Amino acid sequence: MIARSKPIVLALCLGMLGASAAHVISLPAPFLTGPALTVSIACVFGLNCNVPTWLRDTCFILIGIGMGAGITPQVIGAAAQWPVAIFVLLLSLILILHIGSVMLRVWWRFDRTSAVLASSPGHLSYVLGLSADTGADVQKVSIVQSLRILLLTILVPIAFVLIGGGNVPEITVVKANMPWLHITVILMLSFCTGWVLKWLRVPAAYLLGGMAVSGLFHASSMTAGNLPEWLAISAFVVMGTLIGARFSGLSLKVLGSSLVAGLVITGVSAGISITASIFVAELLGLPINHVLIAFAPGGVETMAAMAVLLQVDPSFVAVHHVARLLFLSALVPIFIGLHRRDQNASDREV
Repeated sequence: MIARSKPIVLALCLGMLGASAAHVISLPAPFLTGPALTVSIACVFGLNCNVPTWLRDTCFILIGIGMGAGITPQVIGAAAQWPVAIFVLLLSLILILHIGSVMLRVWWRFDRTSAVLASSPGHLSYVLGLSADTGADVQKVSIVQSLRILLLTILVPIAFVLIGGGNVPEITVVKANMPWLHITVILMLSFCTGWVLKWLRVPAAYLLGGMAVSGLFHASSMTAGNLPEWLAISAFVVMGTLIGARFSGLSLKVLGSSLVAGLVITGVSAGISITASIFVAELLGLPINHVLIAFAPGGVETMAAMAVLLQVDPSFVAVHHVARLLFLSALVPIFIGLHRRDQNASDREV
């Protein structure tokens, strides 16, 4: 028993160490990228790290609940004010997924599922959860996605300053914690929903279960607020540790190839997003820099923090990033299914 628990304890200790270090040096999404980087390096150097299934599933549920907390009546109401912008956002996501996945398959020989997941312009936790459940190449997907977050965190503020400022309408975003009774009920219902989805062979079942139950509670105003910060951070640390534990045996060749792929795919997604932002800003008379942050294919947490830092109403950004998460929740599995169908058709022809 003690021998079997050593890889788990080692992984979690390294994950917490990596999260603390990443937070101190202000890495993007530090509680996710820090553990992933630290544990992956340890695995490359031969350490045996592991995260048990029950802890992984609990982590997925908590992250899903945190995502669902963003589906509030205020956000839904605000989304109705910008239907054209949200529709253009949807079109840009479809374009990014299609072009990015084709490029990764043709130029870097990614398999079809990994290509779709690596090209997803956001929804990092969901994408990595799908990677773990669909048999995708987690190493390649993680490298490309992590590089996307880092580059956008550096480049978006520069683009904002170069473009200039403006004002947007304001809505209220709830930041308080949910009552513990509500958290307990949502956790139990999320576990049951996740179990059913897993029985139905739905990818990332517990992540989707948590997001669905939490989203229903928040959208219907049965509850309000987020998970306690310490609980949300713990979930991200476990998630990052899980990512890193899958980096065992990573070769420098794979790392180098994936880094180049990440640079190119990030450039493509940024280019499409900028073009869509300019179109929406001109069409609706909105400040281009505000639309740029709302459309930027970066992490929700990172872009929301950036909106506050750059004095953009974070609720305007949140509306579009929540919409992006919801769209990607549906689009990514659809693209994976379409690619698998095409692959099966090709196999039958052969």
